[in-house]
Amino acid sequence: MVKSMYAFVRDAWKRPDKSEVSELLWNRMQAWRREGAVVRIERPTRIDRARALGYKAKQGIAVARVQVRRGGRRASRYVRARRSARMGKNRLTAGKSIQRIAEERASRKFPNMEVLNSYWVGQDGKRKYYEVILVDGHHPAILADKRLAWVADPVHRGRAERGKTFAGRKGRGMRTRGKGTEKTRPSIRSHANRGK
Repeated sequence: MVKSMYAFVRDAWKRPDKSEVSELLWNRMQAWRREGAVVRIERPTRIDRARALGYKAKQGIAVARVQVRRGGRRASRYVRARRSARMGKNRLTAGKSIQRIAEERASRKFPNMEVLNSYWVGQDGKRKYYEVILVDGHHPAILADKRLAWVADPVHRGRAERGKTFAGRKGRGMRTRGKGTEKTRPSIRSHANRGK
């Protein structure tokens, strides 16, 4: 079977440290570190991933690169007597993934656009970089596109903030791929309290 160009790009990005992507990233990181936190870019870095998540090279669609800090949340050390394991300082995780934070920052930067999806493009010791696909729901080119016209519906306002993107749904426990069933709706706790 003949492989497409997108297949070769996808294979290279599967293991960026083992392919020629590592050298590209090393050079790009030096430029990206000097840029702002949210920067609009002309075209996606990973065209295969962008296309899979709904990107099209047309008017009304933009891509922004967002940099977010890496790591968990630091907590102050408990000053009274505790064993280290019982201090509650380690293994604190935020309620939101770093990817969701990146989507929300892009959404705030471009208030007239909706976040369609996002994907990882790189990381260094301090930051992670994501590219966020944004769609202008009021643009005539988007309204004429039957696959993207749904974004114009006011029901979809604030997708990133409400956890409606792929990353948001994963954080909310809605993407249970391979388990056969979707998340219990509305939730197990809420379902148990229904009769009360």
